[in-house]
Amino acid sequence: MLKKKSVLLFALLVLVLMVFAACSEDGDASGDEAEGDKKTIEFMHLWPEGSSKDHYEIVNKIVSKYEEDNPGVKVELEILGNEQYKEKLKVLSASGELPDVGMTWAAGFLKPYVEGEMFAPLNDVLDSGLQENFVSGTTEAYAMDGNTYGLPLELNIAPIFYNKAIFEENGLEVPKTYEEFKNVVDTLRENNIAPIALGNKDRWTGSLWYMYLADRIGGAETLTNAIDRSGSFEDPALVKAAEEIQSLTELDAFNEGYNALADQEAKSLFMNGQAAMYLIGSWDLPNYTTNEDVPQEFRDSVGFFNFPTVDGQGSLNSWVGGPGVGLFVAENSEVKTESKEFASYFVEQWGQQAVTDAGVIPATKVDTSSVDLPEMYINVLDELSAAENITLFADVQMDPDVAQVHLDAIQSLFGGEITPEKFTELQEEALAEGE
Repeated sequence: MLKKKSVLLFALLVLVLMVFAACSEDGDASGDEAEGDKKTIEFMHLWPEGSSKDHYEIVNKIVSKYEEDNPGVKVELEILGNEQYKEKLKVLSASGELPDVGMTWAAGFLKPYVEGEMFAPLNDVLDSGLQENFVSGTTEAYAMDGNTYGLPLELNIAPIFYNKAIFEENGLEVPKTYEEFKNVVDTLRENNIAPIALGNKDRWTGSLWYMYLADRIGGAETLTNAIDRSGSFEDPALVKAAEEIQSLTELDAFNEGYNALADQEAKSLFMNGQAAMYLIGSWDLPNYTTNEDVPQEFRDSVGFFNFPTVDGQGSLNSWVGGPGVGLFVAENSEVKTESKEFASYFVEQWGQQAVTDAGVIPATKVDTSSVDLPEMYINVLDELSAAENITLFADVQMDPDVAQVHLDAIQSLFGGEITPEKFTELQEEALAEGE
């Protein structure tokens, strides 16, 4: 009888263990299934902490809040500097492995990605109510053939920032004409001060100087007409603009070794008081307004001015600039729906936080009456409101292959390796080949 009871107890124990094991397996399966249901969005951006701290921190805040509000989604970040980002994007596009969400520039930059069906149309995102949040004309720069492929984050103009303390110490005033500007350069050089910080290793930085000279000498449409083929790069005004670039290099207007320095290195010269002027986009405003890592004494000493007129030609209210970077969603993303939702969320949050936390001008509308803004920020907004023209950055207007020719030629022009005539000829040939 005892033996029989022992057998029954053993059988009951085996049954309990089997049930427990089954439950555990179900639990593990449920856990695996829950983990498997979590979607991952790969997001690649170009604002490293070291060079774009405010932007970097806003991105992290937005991503953290999104993950908190959407527990079924994980956003994985990859962060690269500007030039490294562009190169990585080319490599990834060649292998068909773009991130789910990334950053792009407008117009010619995104054209090959659109033609290669690598960027997803975002009309549905805009039509859901997001479109009305944008400043008029910004999303159009990301549109091709009736579809919009990018959600712009920034709206920029490129002023000449200057060190007011250096100007005052040398008895200088803000120049309104090109002759006055060259006199400023001469005075600074006589006093052993680098007049202009330029990192032309990146080449688009030198293009800004060329674009302004082209605008002032030939008018607001001359360069754009040459690029869209309604005009020509061999227009006398564009040749003259190239000649003036080499005149500036002969005046020693720029820091030593400018063609071998990256933009970040040139920026350091300006921010360390080793150069008096620095031409850059208004995306750099945080360094002169809200960035607490930058000494207050320096921030207080920075002002800006419009590129001067040349021989009475051009308007001070004509700017180089336009929409900055925007978000794309990869066409072949395995989480396209979630990526579009994240991109829409990011744009809305960026527009709210970029103003107050970073002093950045977003592509979405700003209610200046509702936020406390630095004076320089308000002044730049006023310039945007008064702008008669904003010419989109030349390399962004061009197809990538033509843009490469333009940028290489810019560096050679600044280096005195080609003549102004050869400079315009190279670009005219590249544009003609692309027709």
